[in-house]
Amino acid sequence: MFQESGQNALVGTWTNPLGTVWALKADGTFQVDLNKDGKIDVWGKYTVAGDTMTISEVKGKTPKACKHPATYKFTRNGDMLTFTKVSDACKLREKNVLAGWKPWKGK
Repeated sequence: MFQESGQNALVGTWTNPLGTVWALKADGTFQVDLNKDGKIDVWGKYTVAGDTMTISEVKGKTPKACKHPATYKFTRNGDMLTFTKVSDACKLREKNVLAGWKPWKGK
């Protein structure tokens, strides 16, 4: 099976079983809609080095611990995107990121 890697593996709009929609853009920015209401709840920047993503400069409706940087390793296998935590003090983000992601088809 073909596995995408680097930033190309992440770019797109994703959803997880919790109902979160996560748009990862090619310019290194992201937006999160926590409840699929069409409103952006959280936004920020991310960088990729190999199979590691670092989330930073987080803004929006999020607990204080979630404004600190976080690092995750990722794997893209077909339409599935999965993460493992390297470091993250934010329990809400950790729960969402580790839930597993598939492409979002819209409302």
